[in-house]
Amino acid sequence: MSKKLRFVLNYCDISIRLVTMHMIWLLLLVFGPFPAQAGDEVVIYSSRNEQLIKPIFEMFQKETGIEVTVRTDKAGALIQRLISEGRRTPADILLTVDAGNLWLAKSKNLLASVDSKKLETHIPDHLRDPDNQWFGFSMRARTLVYNKNKVSPSDLAGYEDLAGAAWKGKLLLRTSKKVYNQSLVAMLIAEHGEEKAEKIVSGWIANLAAPVFSNDTRLIEALASGTGSVGIVNTYYLGRLIRDNPDLPVAPYFPDASEGGTHVNVSGGALLRHAKHKDTALRLMEWLITPKAQEAFAKANLEYPVRKDIARDPIVASWGPLVQNKMNLDRAGELQARAIKLMDRVGYR
Repeated sequence: MSKKLRFVLNYCDISIRLVTMHMIWLLLLVFGPFPAQAGDEVVIYSSRNEQLIKPIFEMFQKETGIEVTVRTDKAGALIQRLISEGRRTPADILLTVDAGNLWLAKSKNLLASVDSKKLETHIPDHLRDPDNQWFGFSMRARTLVYNKNKVSPSDLAGYEDLAGAAWKGKLLLRTSKKVYNQSLVAMLIAEHGEEKAEKIVSGWIANLAAPVFSNDTRLIEALASGTGSVGIVNTYYLGRLIRDNPDLPVAPYFPDASEGGTHVNVSGGALLRHAKHKDTALRLMEWLITPKAQEAFAKANLEYPVRKDIARDPIVASWGPLVQNKMNLDRAGELQARAIKLMDRVGYR
């Protein structure tokens, strides 16, 4: 190759490089730095028991190759952490229990609306946010339970009836500090109005057979041992105890349509506003309503699938039909502060 040709080629190469660098500089000037490509991963902040959800996310990771990182804490702590982290948060999804917690996260502007036909098709309207900012992935019923040696199902008639004189000294309740009871009372306010809801809750307190319990498991155990006759719990706590002791003398009672239906709530999730892996996060959320995930969710904690076409665990199925109160659970969050004040007024601690 001649010196003249070599000079020409080198000159062309330098010119091309200069033009390329100039174009990159112009693009950066106009559009800013190019965003880093998100990897195949998703980060979840979860208030759910890690033992319950870890096997489910392992199924997803094995099936899709998407790496799932889960960081657990209480719901309130996670929401405060998200507020503090702001745009810097590594989290893509918030997974927690109770619609009240999800509503709170929404009210703090932490969530993003999701456009997903799969989620809208399979999750009933009352079990998801009206703006599609959170979705229920499993359902739990907070209903009446009774000692089968003391009470017949024909004696029972729903939440309101427990405030009646017939249950004086016979009712057991969990503390009002738990969000489950706050949401239940919030839904009573939505259904009956605050004045009537206060009379109901005041009647409950007047009918207590023992001081309020710290958790549902202790309440059920006390009921089984003969303390009181009837109580209000989430059914999966009862299911766990029956799984270990099929002869437990406690059964659930589900209010029917004439009694307003059974109060239900959700374990649900939401795409976070500042998620770094939105595509993989949405893929995981949609996977959680597939049949295999719904079955795993329901079996892990003896909850109800949100999909109507998924079989319940045999213990749950043995309890019979569940007529849900279908008021949208967004109301549980909207009215939660009023519910807490109401419970405080009537001495529900």
